[in-house]
Amino acid sequence: MTVDTSTHVYDERTYGASDIGFGDKPGIIVVDFQTGFTDSQYPLGGAPLIHRAVRNTARLLDVARPADVPVATCYTAYSGTGRDTPYWKIRAVTEELVHGHPSTEIDPRIHDAGYDVAFCKSGASIFFQTPLVSFFSRERVDTVIVTGCVTSGCIRASVIDSFQWGYRTIVPEDCVGDQHERPHRDNLRDIERRYADVTDCQSVIDWLEHWRGRNRH
Repeated sequence: MTVDTSTHVYDERTYGASDIGFGDKPGIIVVDFQTGFTDSQYPLGGAPLIHRAVRNTARLLDVARPADVPVATCYTAYSGTGRDTPYWKIRAVTEELVHGHPSTEIDPRIHDAGYDVAFCKSGASIFFQTPLVSFFSRERVDTVIVTGCVTSGCIRASVIDSFQWGYRTIVPEDCVGDQHERPHRDNLRDIERRYADVTDCQSVIDWLEHWRGRNRH
């Protein structure tokens, strides 16, 4: 039996040696919680971890919006011609995630059209060629709370870009989801060593409630 020594090796080399923590102004990103990923009628939809993430993200947003926390949500879609589509190796992305297709609709459980800033993205990261940084700059956000799917793909890419843009980055584990638990856990463990703090939904809710109370005074 092979013993996994990777944790010891990374610890020895000082990976994950410090926590990042929250800053002064949080913002929340909701990545690709569109029906193509949240509805089991579609090839990419129906994964249990994604369903769990939607439920917990809805709880988080119910606390965040009354506290006036900026929320940016995105969906992925293309023209259908193939000319604007990156070289995805996922057939369902290129065939189903087309503008106007029901699979591109944002799941209503996590979306408030009267509050959230919503836009389409074409790459893996929610930051890539979108108005997100301008929106967060205007709102003076310094801490990005990451929710959405999938952990090993667009979430990981968004976490890395959040890090590279200089934001404190927080990932509540139960607010993000993947098609399978192993890549979900593996990627969260790896980004926690390098780029972000990984916590849980309730801990973020508790912090937001404290932050809201502190800013009332």
